[in-house]
Amino acid sequence: MRFASLGSGSKGNATLVSAGGSLLLVDCGFSVREAERRLAPLGVSATDIDAILVTHEHSDHCAGVARLSRRHQIPVYLTHGTLGSGRIDACHSVHPIHSEEPFRIGAIDVQPVAVPHDAREPCQYRFSCAGRTLGVLTDLGSITPHVVRHYRGCDGLVLEFNHDLTMLQGGSYPPSLKRRVAGDWGHLNNHQAAALLQEIGIADLHYLVVAHISENNNCRERAEEALVSVYGALDERVVWADQQGGFGWLELPQSDGA
Repeated sequence: MRFASLGSGSKGNATLVSAGGSLLLVDCGFSVREAERRLAPLGVSATDIDAILVTHEHSDHCAGVARLSRRHQIPVYLTHGTLGSGRIDACHSVHPIHSEEPFRIGAIDVQPVAVPHDAREPCQYRFSCAGRTLGVLTDLGSITPHVVRHYRGCDGLVLEFNHDLTMLQGGSYPPSLKRRVAGDWGHLNNHQAAALLQEIGIADLHYLVVAHISENNNCRERAEEALVSVYGALDERVVWADQQGGFGWLELPQSDGA
């Protein structure tokens, strides 16, 4: 199993997951032209994608989904609530899912996970194939026992470190937006993300990707400070996603039983 990102942040998100000959795209917050441009350095064409999985209807995650689906005849999987938001329509084909019901696309088992976020029926995903598991977990405002249970034991994890609370409170956002971002239905701050890692454990992680970092309300130094308190000295297993380039392919080694 391997995974990569086209970009991660408030201006657009998209994550590739590849395993067993299947290729999935989680979200597409970029225009079709921009998504195709970002796919090329990763050695991927949009025609290679077997399905697009949507986490929720906010534009930085769904802006290009319908057009990419139509242009390249890619099926789209999303929750009934996300579909009902009216923000994603006229796809090539739509497969509504329940936010807790696992399903399979090609060789990849997919477990949707309901998360607290200010959208109609948001979810994140956990992927499994050949004994390896990857968790994608961004866009949630608080840590729930349900989230902890589903993300324990991942071999790879893409985790939101969205904001530094002090930077957010002292920044230029209007009070209503500050409350939204920092609230239980907003985004994880650095210390919340670190606390989640402490709770789920890091011993099994081959890769941890620090993702969805706010360009206005966070910085790498603040995120590192919170992460080091749980992880210890950072090493090559910690990868930083950014808005411009996401991150390149990361491969999870085969399990002993594979």
